[in-house]
Amino acid sequence: MEELLDRVRETAAMYKLWSPGDTIMTALSGGPDSMALLHMLQQLAGAEQLALAAAHVNHGFRIEESAREAALVTEWCASIGIPLQTVVLNLPAYIEQTGMNAQAAAREQRYAFLQEAAAACGAGRIALGHHAGDQAETVLMRIIRGTSPGGLAGMPISRTEKNVELIRPLLRINKSELLAYCDYHNLPYSMDSSNFKRHYFRNKVRLDVIPYLEELNPKLAESLLRLSDMARSDDDYMKREAAVLFREKVRLSAGKAVMDRYALLELHVALQRRLIKLILNYLIQEKDAITYERIEAVREAAEQGSLSGESLDAGGGIRFCIDYGMLLWRKGNDTDSSAPYEYELTEQDGRLFIAETGMEWFVDTLYVPGDDLPARPASRLEAWFDSGALAYPLFVRNRRPGDRMEVLGLNGTKKVQDMFVDAKWPRSKRDHAPLLCDADGRILWIPGLRRSAHALAGHTDAKVLRIRVAGLPE
Repeated sequence: MEELLDRVRETAAMYKLWSPGDTIMTALSGGPDSMALLHMLQQLAGAEQLALAAAHVNHGFRIEESAREAALVTEWCASIGIPLQTVVLNLPAYIEQTGMNAQAAAREQRYAFLQEAAAACGAGRIALGHHAGDQAETVLMRIIRGTSPGGLAGMPISRTEKNVELIRPLLRINKSELLAYCDYHNLPYSMDSSNFKRHYFRNKVRLDVIPYLEELNPKLAESLLRLSDMARSDDDYMKREAAVLFREKVRLSAGKAVMDRYALLELHVALQRRLIKLILNYLIQEKDAITYERIEAVREAAEQGSLSGESLDAGGGIRFCIDYGMLLWRKGNDTDSSAPYEYELTEQDGRLFIAETGMEWFVDTLYVPGDDLPARPASRLEAWFDSGALAYPLFVRNRRPGDRMEVLGLNGTKKVQDMFVDAKWPRSKRDHAPLLCDADGRILWIPGLRRSAHALAGHTDAKVLRIRVAGLPE
């Protein structure tokens, strides 16, 4: 049995399941798996410098049997000096209140208590008794129900949830080995009668499906574990690659994500799907709304470069559209438009922040009579004006129907809408684009696009106003 301890120790070291000085709380059901786990951790605690605790959940389903389990773990922990926290849940009432199925409700309430118990005893890690058989069942269940490559990875050997690390030190050990360990060390344990009720999907897989498949492949469990290991490594690599692309290629703002269509299409289809899923994960709180079908609909639309309608439903209240080679995900529907805004911009040196666009405007005096005027503005995000030719006050607003501008270099005026179209600005960008206007309603400048022929700087000895913007929306 020392060999099992060595394997647990090696697994912990390989995956950094704990560090010296950690407090580990074991989720102790009273079954052979968790009883063996607590005993193993106790054997390792001295050398590994661990502090131990335990927590037990009575779900309130099997009244007499659950009471015996609670008594067993209470007596056992007292005899070996392990502090134990227990709770009795009223799952039947919770299920009736929420409409959840029994297993989902039990899991939700169980983990909520374990989190509270871990915080109460200062444990940074919760040890769970899942073993290799549980992992094989999980992978097979996901295959039967339908899953992604990431789903084939099964249960992670560790993951963080609410600032507590959930660890599974037994994930590479078989059930038969744990039963033998309990017998060898005379560990008491109970057997949950509900594990033999076939109306639970997991039990049907364990009791019927796996034995049948083992007639075809006696090493089925080993094969599923190997598949799980390979899928986990592949999934981890792909997640990291997708995360890098997400940071590099996706522009985010409140309730919106934008990326270049060709930047998506140049990727392998596997990364396309993962990147689309990351975008939806950023925008959607209800993760169940993110399905393969919706991801694939978005990917295929991006590949074709057009949609049959204005947009498609990407799930979770997110609309997806394609606009001048840009892919846009945003909350709301096709009839949503940017709310009108208008701000006064003082001619005195200062700054103005426009919340609707996330932009800052800066105004200062660039030139007074007698000084040399610099050659030209630094970029299209800066404009100079003859202060004496302006009708004050100045205003910054978004576009309105019928807006026209006297464009520098052109005769007459041009519709602002046509200027947006010519510049291939996406419709979403047009709605938020700020326009600088004077008190007469004249449009003086559209940052990043064009300025008007009015109030050109340097034509008189009047002072020159320099107006700059930062944070031009995509």
